[in-house]
Amino acid sequence: MGRAIVRACVAGLFLVAGTIHLLNPTLFFPAMPPWIPFHLACIVISGVCELLGGLGLLMPVPAIRRAAAWGLTALLVAIFPANIHMALAHVQIHGFPRHVWVEWARLPLQPLLIGAVLWSSAYPNHLSAK
Repeated sequence: MGRAIVRACVAGLFLVAGTIHLLNPTLFFPAMPPWIPFHLACIVISGVCELLGGLGLLMPVPAIRRAAAWGLTALLVAIFPANIHMALAHVQIHGFPRHVWVEWARLPLQPLLIGAVLWSSAYPNHLSAK
C-alpha cells in the first residue's frame, strides 16, 4: 500500500476520533486515569490535536505533513497511559466491544500506529534532493 493511501486512512482515523472527542467528550471519561487532572480539558485538547493532526497529514506540503506526524506521535505517546489504564482497569467505552483481548490489543497497536503516521508522512528521499 502506498504512503498516500496509508496517510489518508490514518488521517481519516484521527479526524473521526477528534470529532468524537469534541462531540461527546464524556464518552472518554472512563478511559482517563484518576491521577490525571482536568479530564474534560485533556479530552477536548486531545480531540483538537487529533483534528489538526489529521488535517495536517492531508496537506500537500511535506513539511506540514511531517510536523503533523510528529505532533500526532507526541499525542499518541501522551495518551498511552490512558490505554494502559483502560487495560488494567477493564474500562468499557460505550460502542466498543467488551473483550479482555480488545483492552490489551490497543497497547501493541499504538507503536504500529505511530509507525504508520511517521512512515506515511515521509516523502521519498530522492525527491528532497531536487
